[in-house]
Amino acid sequence: MKEFPAFIAALPREVKHLVRGWQKDRLPNKIVTYTNGFAIVACAGMGPERATLAVEAAMAAKPVTALLSVGFAGACNPSLKVGDIVRAGVVVDTQSGERYFNSEYKQILVSTPAIASVQEKKRLYESYATAAVDMEAATVARIAEAHNLPFRAIKVISDEANFELHELSRFASRDGQFREAAFAAYSIARPRLWPKLVQLAGNSKLAIRALTTELESQLDVYK
Repeated sequence: MKEFPAFIAALPREVKHLVRGWQKDRLPNKIVTYTNGFAIVACAGMGPERATLAVEAAMAAKPVTALLSVGFAGACNPSLKVGDIVRAGVVVDTQSGERYFNSEYKQILVSTPAIASVQEKKRLYESYATAAVDMEAATVARIAEAHNLPFRAIKVISDEANFELHELSRFASRDGQFREAAFAAYSIARPRLWPKLVQLAGNSKLAIRALTTELESQLDVYK
């Protein structure tokens, strides 16, 4: 069978450069897929439940031969900087304690059910020696294992260990979307947040560029 990987990301902006020119399909329940001749990218929002929907959409659309959890992650290891790539050799589900392994890589990635605060990132680093934290990789790994599919978790650091993002959790909707308009209105009324907003925007641009380069190289493996 011809290789046809599925890249599972939370939000379309994380993969917007990668999927330029791909066929875009908007599905019910705020799921978006992008396809070309050799891969599919699916985005359904943040969190484990939304990651499940994205995987299901990808697998319903095409005969997927591998699952990759991709996108932004927060650094837990203080040495990691924005734009650094994390290739997970171990993915840990902090809720169930389950661990998923990939012998190609060595870094540890943990998945939590909510955006991690600076304090939580520090705790995770001390508890798991983890490089980074995300919200979806463990779910994608679990589904891959259930379907006997190869799995990779490839993440880019979008916020460093000392960068506080926990305040953003209030702008995550129940369906895993980020309410950008509400966040913008909230920030405009609070000048103390303006420097962080500028830094966050710069971090996102740098992270997206680095992730795009990495995922293009990952795609080459399957062509």
